[in-house]
Amino acid sequence: MSAKLPNEMTAAVLHGKEDLRIERLALPQPGPGELLLKVEAALTCGTDLKVFRRGYHANMIKPPAVFGHECAGTVAALGEGTTGFALGDRVVAANSAPCGSCAFCKRGQANLCEDLLFYNGAYAQYVVLPARIVAKNTLRIPSALAFDEAAMIEPLACVVQGLRSTSAAAGQAVGVLGLGPIGLMFVALLKHAGAHVAAAGRRAPRLALAKQLGADEVVDTENEHGWRERLLAGKHLDLVVEATGQPEAWAFSIDWVRRGGTVNLFSGCPKGTSVAVDTNRLHYDQITLTSSFHHTPEAVREALALIEKGVVKPKDFIGGEIPLAQLPELFRKMAAAQGAVKTCVRP
Repeated sequence: MSAKLPNEMTAAVLHGKEDLRIERLALPQPGPGELLLKVEAALTCGTDLKVFRRGYHANMIKPPAVFGHECAGTVAALGEGTTGFALGDRVVAANSAPCGSCAFCKRGQANLCEDLLFYNGAYAQYVVLPARIVAKNTLRIPSALAFDEAAMIEPLACVVQGLRSTSAAAGQAVGVLGLGPIGLMFVALLKHAGAHVAAAGRRAPRLALAKQLGADEVVDTENEHGWRERLLAGKHLDLVVEATGQPEAWAFSIDWVRRGGTVNLFSGCPKGTSVAVDTNRLHYDQITLTSSFHHTPEAVREALALIEKGVVKPKDFIGGEIPLAQLPELFRKMAAAQGAVKTCVRP
């Protein structure tokens, strides 16, 4: 069932390393249980930047392929047997869905699902949502939320999942290392939990945003001389969240936490890298190392609720918007460490 639709659409297609092209493609058709989403807003993402730089993602995208995974829009067509949605519904979908039946899903670790199904294609006028994602991780958008606000549920759900693995509490002293979108969302949620937050990262606009989001201390790791020594002098932190994805930052995070503290090694480092750990400190100082990957359907729903309640305000993170035609140039700027925290793309 569908309304009158075009035969073609415009999309951003990744062909390889830093090779992103705007092309005209045939309009995809939803199969059984699927729906066709007219994309009203898509958001840029650090993971997409990594994929752009590498030219692929082993689990999510093999070029040539339509690119992007954070979007919201309206239901434009329903595949045969698709239930729960109607034409014109305003919806947002997470970028994956677990199987629900493997050993990890049954243990309550759906983020580690053995058959985790991903989709890409947000940087396009239309995208087909797979049946499992429609059934498990597609949500109606509250009327008060704009499409670009709702589109931020996926990265926020990852942060929600990360906090669930660390049990941050009111009154704790917490350090966040790295102030990209993920690190800044950690700052916002940790302050909401009542923690005292020290935020360390680069680039003046992001440092200013960390302060705006409630960081009690902001450290410029690019321009402040002796910042490592100053931060290590106290070693008072109950929790450190690493959000840079660099091995040297993992090592510093372990040094930064107090005796008996916890380190969440949240960001993934490049494949094949390793970190040397002081085993004496790890053991005798009783340091807990944990990590967190991706999100679960429960975390996705909590993320949407946090946005709806205003605990996290997506407009704080979205620094502007562009038409789809300008996306390749935007990614070139992002690769050169330029641009906003997140940008809204209007297909």
